[in-house]
Amino acid sequence: MKPEDLLYAKTHEWVCVETDSAGAKVATIGISAFALEALTDLVFMELPEVGRELNAEEPFGEVESVKAVSDLISPVSGEIVEVNSDIADDLEKMTEDPYGAGWLIKVKLSDESVLANLMDHAAYQKQCAEEA
Repeated sequence: MKPEDLLYAKTHEWVCVETDSAGAKVATIGISAFALEALTDLVFMELPEVGRELNAEEPFGEVESVKAVSDLISPVSGEIVEVNSDIADDLEKMTEDPYGAGWLIKVKLSDESVLANLMDHAAYQKQCAEEA
């Protein structure tokens, strides 16, 4: 996945929406490279269970670095259909490939309208520049 093709939340999660074989919209969610750089050395990650229902703007897990503990905030609403459980054991994978192997969860969308609240790449770059 290319960063330019993704949607972004103000809380630095990225979203890639695809349609599965049954026609359902599924959002793959991860953390942006900007957020990973700000967090620096990751030491622990807690991810949710498959089957959990999420609401947009609700925490779904935590990431801990040597600096701080941060909530992972869901940019979408729906049911978690897949969790990248390998990532918790290999946090380096997130920093090496945040938009590929570093994905966190996949959510079957229950409400596509929340996607309108997300930023495109250009708007997200502007937010990052203001925060830097």
